Amino acid sequence: MTSIVTKTGDAGMTGIIGGKRLSKTNPCFHACGTVDELNALIGVTLAEEHVPLHIREQLECTQHLLFQIGADLATPLESGFTLERMRPSQIEIVEEWICTLEESLPPITYFILPSGSRPGALLHQARTICRRAERWVVAFSQEENINKYIQIYLNRFSDYLFLAARKVNMENTALEMRALFSSS
Repeated sequence: MTSIVTKTGDAGMTGIIGGKRLSKTNPCFHACGTVDELNALIGVTLAEEHVPLHIREQLECTQHLLFQIGADLATPLESGFTLERMRPSQIEIVEEWICTLEESLPPITYFILPSGSRPGALLHQARTICRRAERWVVAFSQEENINKYIQIYLNRFSDYLFLAARKVNMENTALEMRALFSSS
């Protein structure tokens, strides 16, 4: 059995796909780590009971894509290594989700506090982590030639998370109201 403990990172260096080793403080690892953190928080959100099915399915789809983004970031374009990279079609999908959510929500006439139901608040938190991931991807792109679609996707996905949080909060408020009136 192979152990997860390799001890190869003990000196503060980590390997990327293709064999190159970089400092753990490199923007590549900040970007990858923040994408991983975003994925983990989406997992926490999915563990919540009151996430509408259509949002749940979109978030589950995104979790797979975030793994792909991490691999894309950790594989230099010039490495020659073949893997599934972020594509414009994946950005188009999240843009479709955004349009659908926008059509289902009332216009914003005031500042929205990042709160509400627990799953809604978690989606707001995920939005802020997604924005941080985007900033690290920008920093990394200033040092290395990376797939430009990653940055665009994260920018769109943070917009999606804002709308998803609003939708989840709206639907959970409706659930609470139905429960309140059915118990009286």
